Amino acid sequence: MAGELTTTEKNTAGRLKSRPQFLAVRNGEKRKGGLFLLEVLDRKEPETEARVGFTVTKKHGNAVERNRMRRRLKEAVRLHVGFAMQPGHDYVVVARRDCLTASFKELSAELKARVENKPKHRRSSDGRPRNV
Repeated sequence: MAGELTTTEKNTAGRLKSRPQFLAVRNGEKRKGGLFLLEVLDRKEPETEARVGFTVTKKHGNAVERNRMRRRLKEAVRLHVGFAMQPGHDYVVVARRDCLTASFKELSAELKARVENKPKHRRSSDGRPRNV
């Protein structure tokens, strides 16, 4: 039919909505950045879609500024990062104050880099001192 949009691939992410979902992601890995902190949890369900949630604490400004930060992050995920998120993973973006003043191009580039890059290594927790 003319004018009908047919897309078979969905490149958006689902949403984290409840507090227990956000708290579960805190147990996953953390990818730190200058504009935000990205927390990632593998749910071990590769057939389900990726889900994303956004957090902006009250210490980063009044409601208008916090909502602006959240809207900018949501738009960056929608336009540039949704396709890079792995299925079966949960992502929580914890905004920092600098994401309010950063350019949108810089914000989306850093978000894309944090989603795509995995940490290089993890220090073992066997209790040994590092200088052995």
